[in-house]
Amino acid sequence: MNFIDIFMTPLRAIRVRYIPLLLIYFAYGASVFTAIAKDFWVKKELALSAEDLVALGVWLTVPWTIKMIFGQLVDSVTILGSNRKVYVFIGAILIALSTLLLIGIVGEHSWIAGYSKEHVYIFASVLGVIGFVMQDVVADTMTTEVVDTTQSPEDIKKELATIQVLSRLSLGLAIFVMGWLGGELADIYDYETVFKLSLFIPLLSVLGVLVVKLNPVPVTPLNKQVLFGGLIFAVFVVLIGYNQVPYSQEIVFVVSLGVVLYLLNTLIQDLDSSTIKHIKMAMIVIFVYRAMPSVGPALQWWEIDKLGFDEAFFAKLSMIGGGIALAGMWFAAKFIVDRSIGKVLIFLTVIGTLLSLPILAMYYDIHTMLGLDARTVALVDTALASPFDYIAGVLMLTLVAIYAPEGKKGTWFALMASLMNIALSASGLFSKYLNKIFVLTREIKKDGIIVTPANYDDLGILLWIVIGVGFVVPIVTIWMFNPDPDNKTLAAKRRRESEK
Repeated sequence: MNFIDIFMTPLRAIRVRYIPLLLIYFAYGASVFTAIAKDFWVKKELALSAEDLVALGVWLTVPWTIKMIFGQLVDSVTILGSNRKVYVFIGAILIALSTLLLIGIVGEHSWIAGYSKEHVYIFASVLGVIGFVMQDVVADTMTTEVVDTTQSPEDIKKELATIQVLSRLSLGLAIFVMGWLGGELADIYDYETVFKLSLFIPLLSVLGVLVVKLNPVPVTPLNKQVLFGGLIFAVFVVLIGYNQVPYSQEIVFVVSLGVVLYLLNTLIQDLDSSTIKHIKMAMIVIFVYRAMPSVGPALQWWEIDKLGFDEAFFAKLSMIGGGIALAGMWFAAKFIVDRSIGKVLIFLTVIGTLLSLPILAMYYDIHTMLGLDARTVALVDTALASPFDYIAGVLMLTLVAIYAPEGKKGTWFALMASLMNIALSASGLFSKYLNKIFVLTREIKKDGIIVTPANYDDLGILLWIVIGVGFVVPIVTIWMFNPDPDNKTLAAKRRRESEK
């Protein structure tokens, strides 16, 4: 296959029926358009302390935490004869209202002058997040509904993978282009103008469902366990976080994992035993793959202190990483679709481990012995490594799509998203405990006096452990719990869907 064929693979895979969900993902990625303008305006104009902003961040994660509630609405509640398009419209209205409120307080318009800027900003932020969560649930659900079910089981699996690739490409392209464009415009125009321009975002999300007719989707009975369980779960997380309960992170992790697994089990309990077995194996692989620990902030401290990396260089790394990740996803589309998911995950694990070695080598000063500049090594390593995490994310979502139960897809995607976020929490907890064992510190001065000296003596050991665990555990898990569905499982799923 030549370069042109590889380049054209994602474009050739696009179907008209994919457009609504691709535009929703693009709109979500485009939300970074106002990020720089918002950050600078908040810093200059609002009296919110760092603690206040962190507390607001906690509130803004709650809609994502209770995503299963929105999944239940999409699966089971019809409004004006629709349980897909109408929720895209509602989400767009909430996003537009959020933006209009921000325009009002940023431009100091008379119609909102009597209200506290801080209160309006908080309310607008919550409205916007709810709107994006609602649209995200619809798009996730639609990734399984736009598939041509008349194909063979193997072709259905390939199309599910293709849709996930295209969805991540749409999201990544929006983040890459709109983040840069919004920052440039914030530097040229006033902040109010940037927020006014951002009204294109909700319009984008509704454009797809206006021009493409969606097939009617039957509703399923409301699952009260999921609905009320999600509400109780949200209240619990907020109460634990705000009351600063000892070991609150560990408590929230254990309870969250238990609640989400219980709710997932209620969704699949009516399936046949073989399908349930494959679903549970896929869940184990997804969780373990995302739960691997990281080194933590000490690695970046060391790069700043010892290698001399500055803010501009880290910004360059971020830009290069984002651009190449997008390109890597584009050119790897056919590779992802045509291969076994388990084998690709093993391949990514091996490659990821190999690409971790340059940083380890720099810790031991091997780059200096070879006459290489540290920045050159970091740039090359970032360029090579950046696409692989992106590809792994697509594979996770492909597994989620393959096993989505008919009639419960919105709730299924929402709960699996919660499970993947909980896995990231596990990663953070593992990283925290490793950093308690191997104490690494940056230099801290107070009144010109060093109160905490820099200490990176154990960074090498920590790197070895993180790289080793990140290599061995995922491969053993994938080998023990092969996440790929067999043709029998796919055929059974296809038969159940046709019967409905």
